[in-house]
Amino acid sequence: MVKISGEARDWWSTVLGEKEEFDQGCLCLADVDNSGSGQDKIIVGSFMGYLRIFNPHPVKTGDGAQAEDLLLEVHLRDPILQVEVGKFVSGTEMLHLAVLHSRKLCVYSVSGTLGNVEHGNQYQLKLMYEHNLQRTAFNMTYGSFGGVKGRDLICIQSMDGMLMVFEQESYAFGRFLPGSLLPGPLAYSSRTDSFITVSSCRQVESYKYQVLAFATDADKKQETEQQKLGSGKRLVVDWALNIGEQALDICIVSFNQSASSVFVLGERNFFCLKDNGQIRFMKKLDCSPSCFLPYCSVSEGTINTLIGNHKNMLHVYQDVTLKWATQLPHIPVAVRVGCFQDLKGVIVTLSDDGRLQCSYLGTDPSLFQAPKVESRELNYDELDVELKELQRIIKVVKSQGIWPMPEKEDDLKVDAMVSSNFDPVSQATDVEIGTDVVPSITVQVTLQNRIVLPKVKLSIYVQPPLVLTCDQFTFEFLGTPRVVQCKFRLPLKLICLPGQASKTANHKLTIDTNQSPVSLPSLFPGFANQSDDDQVNVMGFRFLSGSRVTLLASKTSQRYRIQSEQFEDLWLITNELILRLQKYFEKQGIKDFASSFSGSIPLQEYFELIDHHFELRINGEKLEELLSERAVQFRAIQRRLLTRFKDKTPAPLQHLDVLLDGTYKQVIALADAVEENQGNLFQAFTKLKSATHLMILLIGLWQKLSADQIAILEAAFLPLQEDMQELGWEETVDAAISHLLKTCLSKSSKEQALNLSSQLNIPKDTSRLKKHITLLCDRLAKGGRLCLSNDAAAPQTMVMPGGCTPIPESDLEERSVEQDSTELFTNHRHLIAETPVPEVSSLQGVSE
Repeated sequence: MVKISGEARDWWSTVLGEKEEFDQGCLCLADVDNSGSGQDKIIVGSFMGYLRIFNPHPVKTGDGAQAEDLLLEVHLRDPILQVEVGKFVSGTEMLHLAVLHSRKLCVYSVSGTLGNVEHGNQYQLKLMYEHNLQRTAFNMTYGSFGGVKGRDLICIQSMDGMLMVFEQESYAFGRFLPGSLLPGPLAYSSRTDSFITVSSCRQVESYKYQVLAFATDADKKQETEQQKLGSGKRLVVDWALNIGEQALDICIVSFNQSASSVFVLGERNFFCLKDNGQIRFMKKLDCSPSCFLPYCSVSEGTINTLIGNHKNMLHVYQDVTLKWATQLPHIPVAVRVGCFQDLKGVIVTLSDDGRLQCSYLGTDPSLFQAPKVESRELNYDELDVELKELQRIIKVVKSQGIWPMPEKEDDLKVDAMVSSNFDPVSQATDVEIGTDVVPSITVQVTLQNRIVLPKVKLSIYVQPPLVLTCDQFTFEFLGTPRVVQCKFRLPLKLICLPGQASKTANHKLTIDTNQSPVSLPSLFPGFANQSDDDQVNVMGFRFLSGSRVTLLASKTSQRYRIQSEQFEDLWLITNELILRLQKYFEKQGIKDFASSFSGSIPLQEYFELIDHHFELRINGEKLEELLSERAVQFRAIQRRLLTRFKDKTPAPLQHLDVLLDGTYKQVIALADAVEENQGNLFQAFTKLKSATHLMILLIGLWQKLSADQIAILEAAFLPLQEDMQELGWEETVDAAISHLLKTCLSKSSKEQALNLSSQLNIPKDTSRLKKHITLLCDRLAKGGRLCLSNDAAAPQTMVMPGGCTPIPESDLEERSVEQDSTELFTNHRHLIAETPVPEVSSLQGVSE
């Protein structure tokens, strides 16, 4: 059960100095003056070099600091990183104060002289000894290292990961921790005689003191890796545990002489480990912690833990159970528990700006009394009427479903109106491409609703390389969820300009119609060339990318020819021609207009675009793998150089600097290559989508497919709006086509029994995909039809006039089909260039 006390009860508080900074090592509680009364004193050091000792004794609860509460204030000039109290002086078991500076360790004695008046007590700070450090200190810990009796030894960790052990007035030895990059919190376990820290690899590591003592001297060997070449033993970790995050602090708590626990405060969790490194328990924290303090609980076998966080809260956990939560007036960076004026369990907290507070947990008595509820008699007749009404509403909801059925007039309508003129000032990011100016056009979107709707999200999508100035809008309303879509067309002139017609081209398509040919200037009024008024049957188009397409209308037959140097450029003009012909004859009152394609399906040109796109995907995968390897190599060289530079007597670099520079250039070159390949892959995917649209259009005209069948083809061949390395076009389309061949286009129950892979992985090559596309076209040519109904899995009898050979089932027979299909599907050579873009755009309004 969680108990929340509101704010912590303030017992005593003060503010230290002005604009001073403090951290977790700057607070310590102990009977530093050896008074023998059992009362703790508060020792605080700041980064400004001020050392203060307090003995709080408020007259009444909540009083601020009085003048006599401050026993001692000394300016030590150097920043104070950490303060600890222990038996640090030889020949005596009296407590002394150890102060850690960045380049110095000082041990002081604190003594008081009784004065003749009430406020006459004087406290003095006497330097017992000091050690000048050759390396910049980070933190320290102390204890009876090696099992010594009656005295405490000090271990200092430097910024470059060296442990320096001091046996009181003398320096003992120094050892580098293997693989150290950044220092972490440090603690000493007296039961296992081990130092415990958290490395930059985010793992808790334990080192035996005896192993440290007998390992190779760090002053004699330059690198840990070279220790095996010299005298002494190599420093080996006793145990390690990966916690997956950086640690803020470590604390050792002993149940008794036979067991102890290692507490580690991480960035998101706190861990309790056994002294052999096994996890006893862990707790995920809701807020980012700032400090903690474990201590033994009154319940046997459990441990209480104080955890402060960055929301000014102090939580009390019993193992993993939250027992108490209280509000503090500041964010604590250090927390301790002490005894003052025979008051045990006082919580002392310190903030980073010097707010020092002694508080206790408690609650104020509640003065609120619940008002007396007036009793009233129940009217059962009214309850029966209400119950019948609710049952009627439930029946109506069940009959209509969970969501309301759409009515004749939709609750939400989305309309889009495209401006007839381009914007006076182009809103395009790249205003010019060569000599052409990139235009922009405004689309006005109107939302109409009959009832109040919830949070309406309007999403707009256009196919690349078309771009939007804004693709999402949100409107705050209240109401019922509904999804509405509408599509709108953009003018062809947005991406296409009038161009010079060409008589020859590598790629040509012929579209047949059942009506007499129409004058091209009347179909494309904005693209007629004024200088060629007599050329009413020829028209040229030029895309902003530079590629050209020529459209020709036959004078004697009912045919139109579209030709271009690039295969993928044919789609946009072909699709636009069919749509404008349909619109033209509808205005003429002709309803039986039809178009068809009787030529060969250009699979070979399509397969070349697939191979080019797949080649860029494979190339991108290889480049990213090579970039990852070079990045790992670069970091390894950095670590080696950092170790050399941090050493007191640096060894020769042995051309590591040259290797670092060369690896850096390789990383930059590979990163540029990856970026360039991504750009090429984006262009290749755009070309592939244009070619895919063309293939779907031609197949639909070739086999006279219905709108539903064309929608199935589009869903199978165009499943992705974006091409990603993890999930690409090839494997997705192959899975979709395989499903069609297994269901609606299957020839026998044997094919239906084939199991498709549940995982989509990048294939080794495109041969399987191309084989399935060829097989799909072959089965459509022999009478197969696309459908998604429940009986789609039933084998279809494919009968063509005059009969046809059965579709092969084995791989060998499929190969023969591919060879035979070369007669059906022609092979034209084509060049890769910039691709046109579709002009059909979609707009979707979603209300939630």
